[in-house]
Amino acid sequence: MALHPYDLYDIRSMLSDEERAVQDTVARFTDERVLPIIGKAFDEGRFPKELVSEIAELGLLGSSLPEQYGCAGLNSVSYGLICQELERGDSGIRSFVSVQSSLCMYPIYAYGSEEHRQRWLPDMAAGKAIGCFGLTEPHGGSDPANMKTHAKRDGSDWVVNGSKMWITNGNLADVAIVWAMTDDGIQGFQIEKDMPGFTAQEIKHKMSLRASVTSALFFDNVRVPESNRLPNVKGLKGPLGCLTQARYGITWGPIGAAIACLDEALRYGKDRILFDRPLTANQAVQLKLADMARRITMAQLLSLQLGRLKDAGKMQPTQVSLAKWNNVRMAIDIAREARDILGGAGITTEHCPIRHALNLESVITYEGTETVHQLVVGRELTGINAF
Repeated sequence: MALHPYDLYDIRSMLSDEERAVQDTVARFTDERVLPIIGKAFDEGRFPKELVSEIAELGLLGSSLPEQYGCAGLNSVSYGLICQELERGDSGIRSFVSVQSSLCMYPIYAYGSEEHRQRWLPDMAAGKAIGCFGLTEPHGGSDPANMKTHAKRDGSDWVVNGSKMWITNGNLADVAIVWAMTDDGIQGFQIEKDMPGFTAQEIKHKMSLRASVTSALFFDNVRVPESNRLPNVKGLKGPLGCLTQARYGITWGPIGAAIACLDEALRYGKDRILFDRPLTANQAVQLKLADMARRITMAQLLSLQLGRLKDAGKMQPTQVSLAKWNNVRMAIDIAREARDILGGAGITTEHCPIRHALNLESVITYEGTETVHQLVVGRELTGINAF
């Protein structure tokens, strides 16, 4: 029996019935609703907001959080498969879901009060309220401890001043989870879009994640009630805990992008006749395609084991770093190779490799650059912090 070209190690057989059903549902949504429009949306620099309600109806927002808050209560492997299938469509769509789920809904659930959970999570799960996550600042994102945004206590309020940069969903957001330095260390605040002094400015002229909203956030004496502070965490472990959740999903997403590029290269190579034979009959091309499949298989096994560790409560941040580093590098290399196989046709957004390659330039940078994750693994091996 022939092997599936995008699942050479039969990963599907290692999934539960529920996990396979989740993957099939999201794959169908990507095929029917995302792929027909995403190339044009990318060209236009437009996030397809019309998909948000459908994404919510499928239970993809906060999918791993409890059902009592209107969420799906799925396991971590299912969340990973959601990310994989969405990013097979486009990194911008997966980024929207990652930010909403892991960077906004997760901290409200993990660090917020029960009042916070009841107020925000059901509406966020339903796509009625959108969130963004404010950690990275204009002077740099890899050193969050050097945070300039600050919050000063003033009576029963906090007064927040500063700015955040490269914030996905910023101009869409009803609430921003903003991390600020206080006299007691870094703390998280829920800053709502209509609070005076809070503004979001969309970042234009992007050549990556064009079908996603990226913003700068500005806080000019924004008065935030004490009731909007996340009470159950202080210090960098708060935002870093969120990033671990998001990075986990990012280990799966690029697998989808890589599969899309391999699929495009295979289909194009079989149809493209060069020197009286299909391009895929060329030995050099077959070597490239085989290497793509090899690296996708390795990434699939890596993320599946990571998901099993996460569901068992045993996942460590270094393991997430290794997988994010490996899998995003895998995907960006495959996107570039697929673009090369397509020749001149590969530079147009009528074909997906150039779009995925451009998007992955952002994915390899955000949620910890490749170098940061390499140094995390290096620190684990040597016990020496080389940052």
